[in-house]
Amino acid sequence: MRQIETNLEGSRSLAKGWIVILLGSLTAFGPLSMDMYLPALPTVAKDLTATTSLVQLSLTACLLGLAAGQLIFGPLSDIRGRRKPLISTLITYAIVSVLSAFSPNIIVFIVLRFIQGLTGAAGIVIARAAARDLYSGKDLTKFMALLALVMGVAPILAPIAGGAVLQFSSWPTIFIILGLYGLLMFFSVLFFLPETLPEEKRSEGSILAVFKTFKSLLSNRTFMGIALTQSLVMSSMFAYIAGSPFVLQNIYQITPQQFSLLFALNGLGIIIASQTAGRLSSTVRESKLLLAGLCISLAGSVLLLLGILLGLPLPVIVTALFLVVSSVGMVSATAFSLAMESQGKVAGSASAFLGLLPFIGGAIVSPLVGIAGDQTALPMAIVIIVCSFSALFIYVTLGRSRS
Repeated sequence: MRQIETNLEGSRSLAKGWIVILLGSLTAFGPLSMDMYLPALPTVAKDLTATTSLVQLSLTACLLGLAAGQLIFGPLSDIRGRRKPLISTLITYAIVSVLSAFSPNIIVFIVLRFIQGLTGAAGIVIARAAARDLYSGKDLTKFMALLALVMGVAPILAPIAGGAVLQFSSWPTIFIILGLYGLLMFFSVLFFLPETLPEEKRSEGSILAVFKTFKSLLSNRTFMGIALTQSLVMSSMFAYIAGSPFVLQNIYQITPQQFSLLFALNGLGIIIASQTAGRLSSTVRESKLLLAGLCISLAGSVLLLLGILLGLPLPVIVTALFLVVSSVGMVSATAFSLAMESQGKVAGSASAFLGLLPFIGGAIVSPLVGIAGDQTALPMAIVIIVCSFSALFIYVTLGRSRS
């Protein structure tokens, strides 16, 4: 009997481990779609005869798609179930990714990038919804912690993988690989992920119903203060994502592979900062941790601007960017918790709203960092310091009032 129970427990652990990997792989569509082709941005601009700002607009298009997709496919999966929307978007993602590799010009490439982000967002939002279907209470907390570890690997490995591909091939190969990844996830969901939302638990409302709660959120001063704070800090990271490939490779003459390693180092910084915030939250108030993260972000942005204006060497620039990007881990972990504290019945819409704002901010700042061409880092530094300062100012004046 004990042997049977042991075998059953082992089977449950194996099944849980598989679901963690599968759902974690679905949530990785965002960072994979955004980060894997970053080392190739200068080459994409050259091959498609496009300006730096236009190529960065392809990142904006992907961000807008990721934002819109979460608002569309989250509510849709509440109505239609998890599997159907997921299966249809995964096969579309695979097709669009391959088509992106054969884009004849920058305009077609930008449009396909928007669709890629739109369909990739379904994996992110539906994977989280499926986790809520399967677990609750402490089990859900533990599961989401495991999921976060899987999700944290993607932003680190994506640019490294992209840089490795560029050593033996060109940038279209990256999008073919993304297409194959989408196809792999399509078959994985088709054969191995059961429907987690039974029909009797599905919503009978309209997809547009989710927008009805946004009015109350917009009028909540503390919530909006924290939401805008998080969005601005995330926007500074998106400015880094869009600008650093050109700044570091064209101005500081590092290779795509070296860029990938530096990008991965910053991704590791995000993980360390978020885990540090999690450990300290039991003894230090989250509002203080959030304020500390904002101060680190501002310090990094000031150092970055001074480094660029004074022509300081690469290690100074790398250190400044590490501070700016790592602070995102501490700010995101604490801001989400503080913003969701009093949302209760509208937690789903509040979560969607918190997920939407950073992508909108990223879509706005991404083209701005390349507005003066690819031989100056000043626009990137200005955008980052404006975002960091604004985040601190808004938190102190609005978000901190009830935290």
